[in-house]
Amino acid sequence: MINKEKAKKNLEKQGYRVVGNNSAVKICNWTKKSLTDKGVCYKEKFYGIKSHLCAQISCTLFNCQNKCIHCWRDLNYTEEPKLDNFDNPQKIINESILAQRKLIEGFKGNSKTNLKKFEEAQEPMQFAISLTGEPTLYPKLGEFINELRKLGKTSFVVTNGLSPEVLKKLSNDGNLPTQLYLSMNAPNEELFLKWHRSSVKDAWKKFNESLELFSELKTRKVIRMTLVKGRNMLDSQLDEYCKMIKKASPDFIEVKGYMSVGYARERMGYEEMPNFEEIKEYAEKIVDCLKSEGYKILDDHEFSRVVLIGKDKDKMKIQKI
Repeated sequence: MINKEKAKKNLEKQGYRVVGNNSAVKICNWTKKSLTDKGVCYKEKFYGIKSHLCAQISCTLFNCQNKCIHCWRDLNYTEEPKLDNFDNPQKIINESILAQRKLIEGFKGNSKTNLKKFEEAQEPMQFAISLTGEPTLYPKLGEFINELRKLGKTSFVVTNGLSPEVLKKLSNDGNLPTQLYLSMNAPNEELFLKWHRSSVKDAWKKFNESLELFSELKTRKVIRMTLVKGRNMLDSQLDEYCKMIKKASPDFIEVKGYMSVGYARERMGYEEMPNFEEIKEYAEKIVDCLKSEGYKILDDHEFSRVVLIGKDKDKMKIQKI
């Protein structure tokens, strides 16, 4: 059992703002860059969401089934999956917006700030539910997404795929997010168990249930691959990855390089970070493996070391909520 009060104080020092009992907000570096017109996140380049209007949040600050080796978060703060004493969606949304405003208020006095963007940023319109923890463990995730939709806001949810029953419920209730991400970092069960160090005994089975379900979900779907040189981006793993992708039938695949930042540096070093050219080369091999499915490279973002694979460039940008 972790000391939550001590953990919250440490997170505050790292730039988090704790909201309610189990939620938090943290300003993304791309939000900061956008406010001073120094660049935008690859999600803006790919999907059209605005970096200065994005709130990066968590509804499950300390809760996740996994302790992934590539995770940049402090895994000492990870508790068992059950989430107690959780807040309602309206409280989390309202307090997250207030916290976001506090976090960016210093930009108003910065001569380099785009003041038009700053004023717009007082009301974030995109919620990236991916900051830390596993969002499907929040019991009111569907209500949360629905509330955001009613407010005219988009939502991105990143899941580890270990709660297929939650994804099914979101689908049945009409509460899927604007864009749903499924993290896929291992091509087979052996590496999956070593990589994710899950507390769920049948984690590989659950993950594959989510892969099967993914193709049926009526929303924008993305497979996210975080690749580490010499570990999970070998040529010998391509066929296994492609079988999994075919099973999931996503709209897009983000092939992204591991970054040795935060607490991930304790587990893997800078030498294991693939450069952009290596990521692009591996993405091209994935496309070649999936050529019968119609996938191709649609775009890339060199600074973030990410390549976007999909079938239709015209469908990249989000048109409606």
